[in-house]
Amino acid sequence: MNGDLLKHIEERMPSFSKGQRRIANYILEQYDKAAYITASKLSEIVGVSESTVVRFAIELGFEGYPDFQHSLQSLMRNRLTSFQRMEISNQLIGNGDVLEKVLLSDADRIRRTLEQTNGTAFKNAIEQIISAENIYILGVRSSSYLAGFLNYYLRMIFDRVKLLQSTSGSELFEQLLPIHREDVVIAISFPRYSKSVIHGVEFVKARGANVIALTDSIQSPLAPLADQLLVAQSDMASFVDSLVAPMSIINAMIVALSRRKQEDLDRRLRELEDVWDRYDVYDKKST
Repeated sequence: MNGDLLKHIEERMPSFSKGQRRIANYILEQYDKAAYITASKLSEIVGVSESTVVRFAIELGFEGYPDFQHSLQSLMRNRLTSFQRMEISNQLIGNGDVLEKVLLSDADRIRRTLEQTNGTAFKNAIEQIISAENIYILGVRSSSYLAGFLNYYLRMIFDRVKLLQSTSGSELFEQLLPIHREDVVIAISFPRYSKSVIHGVEFVKARGANVIALTDSIQSPLAPLADQLLVAQSDMASFVDSLVAPMSIINAMIVALSRRKQEDLDRRLRELEDVWDRYDVYDKKST
């Protein structure tokens, strides 16, 4: 859904039934909690039937309550402070086994990512990377580790990869200044979205470069700027986000690109193995 979901709920308030207004008021006042409770729990809190909660979500234009909840979570994750994130995640995990809860949640994120993946966008992204004159990778804060991982392996496949470093706003644009229409930028950002990434993508779009965005949803500020949008689930694991699903998308990109450039990559890897052996890079004594 485009726009601010909370504003949409406020605007629809006069048209709601008495029970729906109780749901709406709770969501507007306790959005940080409402985004992470079940329809059954929400109905119990506000004193309406579970079916009323489901109909409320449908009346807002969603397929059902889970669809509404995911949209609300996506909106909230960019508003919540780190302290609020940790508080909510502690409530969700409760007294359960942390290891089991987190691993099962990560597995579910990968499953949902696969279900929502746009295969055409993925294939087009691979083609744009293959044909690009220069490949720029942009990701800051926690996403910088995803960007660094992608950079490490793309540099084994291509000579024209540039990992953008951002220590100040002006420095990022200085690095982007040479970009042109034959280049591609792979921009990575998840809630809380970095303004420097958003502004950087706006800059390269104005210069005509292609943009591949790896982000969490179509509500992401990167989505309308992307030529190819790759969506990966990254719900909260605590005060941090789980980046397992985005990493899986990146792994798939690297595999797809390596298969397309297999002959060149085989030659380069043989040369690298010689270099690694010559300078004793890896331990070969361990079994």
